[in-house]
Amino acid sequence: MTKKLDILRIAIAQLNPTVGDVAGNLAKAREARADAARQGADLVLYTELFLAGYPPEDLVLKPAFLRACEKAAQDFAADTADGGPGVIIGTPLKRKSGTHNSIVFADGGKIIAERYKLDLPNYGEFDEKRVFQAGPEIQGPVNFRGVRIGIPICEDIWGEVGICETLAESGAEILLVPNGSPYYRAKIDVRHQVVIRQVIETGLPMIYANQLGGQDELIFDGASFAIGADKRLAFQMSQFEDAVDVTTWKRTDDGWVCSEGPMSKIPEREEADYRACMLGLRDYVNKNGFKNVVLGLSGGIDSAICAALAVDALGEERLRAVMMPYRYTSKDSLKDAEDCARALGCRYDIVPIFEPVEGFLHALTQLFEGTKEGITEENLQSRARGTILMAISNKFGSMVVTTGNKSEMSVGYATLYGDMNGGFNPIKDLYKMQVYALSRWRNGHVPPGALGPSGEVIPKNIIDKAPSAELRENQTDQDSLPPYPVLDDILECLVENEMGVDDIVARGHDRATVTRIEHLLYIAEYKRRQAAPGVKITRKNFGRDRRYPITNRFRDRG
Repeated sequence: MTKKLDILRIAIAQLNPTVGDVAGNLAKAREARADAARQGADLVLYTELFLAGYPPEDLVLKPAFLRACEKAAQDFAADTADGGPGVIIGTPLKRKSGTHNSIVFADGGKIIAERYKLDLPNYGEFDEKRVFQAGPEIQGPVNFRGVRIGIPICEDIWGEVGICETLAESGAEILLVPNGSPYYRAKIDVRHQVVIRQVIETGLPMIYANQLGGQDELIFDGASFAIGADKRLAFQMSQFEDAVDVTTWKRTDDGWVCSEGPMSKIPEREEADYRACMLGLRDYVNKNGFKNVVLGLSGGIDSAICAALAVDALGEERLRAVMMPYRYTSKDSLKDAEDCARALGCRYDIVPIFEPVEGFLHALTQLFEGTKEGITEENLQSRARGTILMAISNKFGSMVVTTGNKSEMSVGYATLYGDMNGGFNPIKDLYKMQVYALSRWRNGHVPPGALGPSGEVIPKNIIDKAPSAELRENQTDQDSLPPYPVLDDILECLVENEMGVDDIVARGHDRATVTRIEHLLYIAEYKRRQAAPGVKITRKNFGRDRRYPITNRFRDRG
């Protein structure tokens, strides 16, 4: 008969896997288990689909990938023959009932249980029903060294299907949940409430282990935690930082109670958003094998904050900033761009675009004869800059960082094959006023893990001056757009909240302005489909979350 443990030391492996790097992910898992063993852990809990990386998307449809993941799981299970901690690790598994989002529970050198995710998410950024089949039935708790452990997987605790309740009724003493929950603003509060609801329904403590790291647009922020049976926060791990933390649980007359674990401080809003953008850029560049990055530094706030993010994420030696002036570039912009580059310590080059733009105009003289000069000529400037950045990228292997914010991308205030050129956009999901807020925050703070300098890295004049694309004389953004506080509020109503025009007007906005912004939002869809990926910050980003048709004649006229 197995002796029951009265003290259970559970390590939470909050790590940064890479999708498809099965060997690398296994190596990370082994390193974490060794670390947990040194700390005296009995069991190590990893995150959702850890061996595959999350989300693996259509990689799951490749038989060779599934075989590689299962072999890694078997090899890792064999490691537990050393008498050290048992492991709960996520992996896809192909079985007679289908291909499942699964966990493998291993101890004593063998797999003692498999469990399959039952509630497959199919909304927002998730489309698991495309590649996985739901587990055939709710499977009971696993007996680990005399402790009955229930293991729902991520969405299994978010839905209304009663999975946790069934596990409690089947004799589970504690619930351990591997998760791949992406970041958006204030997401931690949402997770806490989801877990508290399950704790209330089951009367059991729940440990929530969450993945860390950037995967294309998605940012996994970690922040793993537990809620005790008393509905209080039992421990809280750090956000945006990898960690292997051991927590101590004691058996009492009232069930399992956490007696020891971390209690990390969670960042406030601006810090969290900034660190999400920084982590997203760092992981996209590093996981895709780019040695360095290049961006156009215009003297405006968007390119300035992207430069700061690049230096913080990668280091000053890995950023090349390029100013590309034309006849409309102001002296202020030239000075501001240089001051920004100097403050960040990155390489700064000036490549004038007068000759290429004039060359384009000359080549088109006959074709454009008799027409009025306007947006076409302005866009030639942007496209010349985009071509120069791509040439630098091709020559030196640098990834182009594109710098358009969500306000501009919403209304199409961007040039295809010009300022939209690039491999990744760290501020793609930040509205303009959020860009200002994060810029002010960064000037007063250096986030943990940042490689950039302290002090003012975005010159005050960049923050204070009226924003302008500088494509014509005395141009400002407000010539063609409402003031950004007005624009951003309207866009948030339309995009995040799917509000109708009448409801937005009721908030105090001018009807003609609202209908115009709605129209611009719809007709810019074709541009957004061709935009670089970028970090998801809001509840509804363009791409994964918001998928509107390009051909679309609907307009809300009440």
